[in-house]
Amino acid sequence: MSFKFERDTFKQTEGVAGFAGPAASAAAAEVRQQLLGRDGPLPGTTGKHPISEKIGTAITGGKLNAGTKGYLAAYIKQLEENPMRTKMLTSGTLAGAQEFIASWLAKDRNKDGHYFTSRVPKMAAYGALVSAPLASLMIWLLQKVFAGRTSLRAKILQILASNLIIAPIQNSVYLVAMAIIAGARTYHQVRATVRVGFWKVMRVSWITSPICLAFAQKFLPENVWVPFFNLVSFIIGTYINTITKRKRLAALRKKHFSEQGEKSGSLSGGPSHPDDYPSIGPNPPY
Repeated sequence: MSFKFERDTFKQTEGVAGFAGPAASAAAAEVRQQLLGRDGPLPGTTGKHPISEKIGTAITGGKLNAGTKGYLAAYIKQLEENPMRTKMLTSGTLAGAQEFIASWLAKDRNKDGHYFTSRVPKMAAYGALVSAPLASLMIWLLQKVFAGRTSLRAKILQILASNLIIAPIQNSVYLVAMAIIAGARTYHQVRATVRVGFWKVMRVSWITSPICLAFAQKFLPENVWVPFFNLVSFIIGTYINTITKRKRLAALRKKHFSEQGEKSGSLSGGPSHPDDYPSIGPNPPY
């Protein structure tokens, strides 16, 4: 009796499930078709997850770029159609971001306590108006001289030309611009800045440039060399800029506290002990 009841119940439940299955599948298919639209799934997608696919397409270039590699493809397209404008915007953005990020990492604030100092727009202007056109010209000359030459000897000569001719020119212009942005106004001030920093910058270039150029020769099309080198310069420049700012701030604080210690020592009749220095507050004035 019990077994028969259970078997009948199982059959009845199975019948209900069998009736509900096609109805649920039809409803799900109808909802999915509404999400996909009349044109079907977006190019480059399977249509299995229409909501996430639409969101992903919207944030990676829009429906017009569906099926492509998102922002990278859109950027390369702009680079091909408007090369100089794209390079200037890229270089200016990275140069300004480099200064801002380095100021934030080094805790280098202006007199109002902000990390967005007057150097940020100046660096952005330098990147867009000086660095990008110069880099584009140098890379164009390098590629023109070695056009069609793919032998190992030609690649080595290209790396040597980049390090011994192009890098010194770009680094000299960079140091001159940094001196002017930092406040140098005379020829001797600019010259002193270049003399102090030239070989330090060149050593960094000679370490990183061959690796980056060999990578570009192997894997990158020629029209993206300048943005690639800008990105590498952004990473290295942010690190160097942060270290430089920290050293400068440490020297300024040491000088500032030494002067305060001398004043308090002369008033109290004896030298001040370093432990008596006040806690580090806002950055001292430049």
